Amino acid sequence: MDGSGNPWFRADVGISGEKIVCLGRVEAVQARRVIDAQGLMVCPGFIDVHAHSDPIFTLNADDQCRYLEGRIRQGITTEIIGNCGKSLGPLKPENVDFVKGTFWQSPEGVAWDWSTVGEYLKRLETQGVALNVGTLAAHGTIRIAVMGMNAAVPSEEQLREMKRLVQEALDEGAFGLSCGLIYPPGMYTTTFELMELARVAASKGRIFTSHIRGSSETLLPAVKEIIRIGEETGVAVQHSHHEAVGKDHWWKIEETLRLEESARDRGVSITYDVFPYVAANTNMTAIFPPWSLEGGIQKLMERLRAPEIRGRIESDIEESIPGWPPWIPGCWAHNIVEAVGWDNIRVYHVGSEKHKSLIGKSIQEISGIFAKKPFEAVAELMLEADGVASCYVFGVSGDLSTDEPNRELIRHPLGAISTDASDFGKGKPHPAAYGTYPRVIGRLARDEKVIPVQEAVRKMTSWPAQIMGIRDRGWIREGMFADIVLLDLPRINDNATYDKPRQFPDGVEFVLINGKIIIERGEYHRSLPGKVLRW
Repeated sequence: MDGSGNPWFRADVGISGEKIVCLGRVEAVQARRVIDAQGLMVCPGFIDVHAHSDPIFTLNADDQCRYLEGRIRQGITTEIIGNCGKSLGPLKPENVDFVKGTFWQSPEGVAWDWSTVGEYLKRLETQGVALNVGTLAAHGTIRIAVMGMNAAVPSEEQLREMKRLVQEALDEGAFGLSCGLIYPPGMYTTTFELMELARVAASKGRIFTSHIRGSSETLLPAVKEIIRIGEETGVAVQHSHHEAVGKDHWWKIEETLRLEESARDRGVSITYDVFPYVAANTNMTAIFPPWSLEGGIQKLMERLRAPEIRGRIESDIEESIPGWPPWIPGCWAHNIVEAVGWDNIRVYHVGSEKHKSLIGKSIQEISGIFAKKPFEAVAELMLEADGVASCYVFGVSGDLSTDEPNRELIRHPLGAISTDASDFGKGKPHPAAYGTYPRVIGRLARDEKVIPVQEAVRKMTSWPAQIMGIRDRGWIREGMFADIVLLDLPRINDNATYDKPRQFPDGVEFVLINGKIIIERGEYHRSLPGKVLRW
């Protein structure tokens, strides 16, 4: 299954060093090592265009291999980090704490001792990486470097500096520019600011990826905004983890797909990625109104301690209806609580030892335990944990009774498969960090015929490679790097669940990264065969 989307064919694959050198009939006598793959499906390694493993790659070999095991065991050989406007560079000493705050679940041992994207990539290259990794330049990190967590419109000088930092990151090998428009500081930006920075990416032939403004009330204008950015700047646009949050908004998926198809008919290069689950994972701060987050996590903590301000925050969460344009003071593009309700928001990590028992419980359940209103329960939880708390949000393109809206996104040819998840060893990670690709191939393609198996493989290999501009991976072809996964198709199955996410899949027999075996008949060889990828 070569990644092209064509049906399977029977062939041998010859590897020399890091690359595929022949395909077809290969005499075994030529090989130093033969893997008997009779009855297995040979396909390219999976490329995750939307990952959040950024801090993990800075760790020593043992820790890196441990944290990435769930990803490698499901067949991921390459991932793109720096998504949602969050990356580990550029760093300015006076603002580094703000960046740390955006990576709310970083594992212990991250040094934070680089400044530019180039220095960060060089750091990874020097110490080695377990799988192939490339990064995007992140709008949020760049804005923090120039403006801190200030919600203001940048001055001409500040905008020039942001454009310079985007240019620098792209010159140092970033694959494009990402933004996260439901998180600070991305939520404070105007379309004009985004277009000015997107023009820099367009001038270099790079992509612009966006966690859009909102996926509930403002889903349609938010999609129109990224289409406009692509249309007016010429940049290729990636709609990050395409979704509709809240049952009242699932119907909009059909309309967003129509908008994106129409844009492509006009020559706008727009694509998207999607994860095969009906819950998203995010920082608990995502449920708070934009004004309450200005200045960073500690400012939010101060506001929650002030009764009058705390009351205003509660009023906004309980009563605010999202509106447009979202950067106007008092406007809010994506009220998650309004979209899904307190009962669909579950804690999956909390920084307070006192409240570890609450992991896995909904805010509605915690409200009963605390004998307080849901908002008061969240406020107490956040203050006890000093703002370190994360949650699952259920009701994303489906719920536990139906995932048909999500399947609509998976079926469409423009969609690549992604995880939007990583495991930092804290709380309960999203099951996507362990089961995304086996879930699509086994459950959705093989068993339920949502898409053909060869189409599932295309959405995980050659299509994400094409989207990101990775020219030498994603296909089983002569001259390509030997990132290869061998699957036992009848056995492939995801085992990770929301309650027990750290469960490895079945049926992934071998994983090769740059010609080196890292999974062999289910055994994990802890090593660093990956490469740092640059544009």
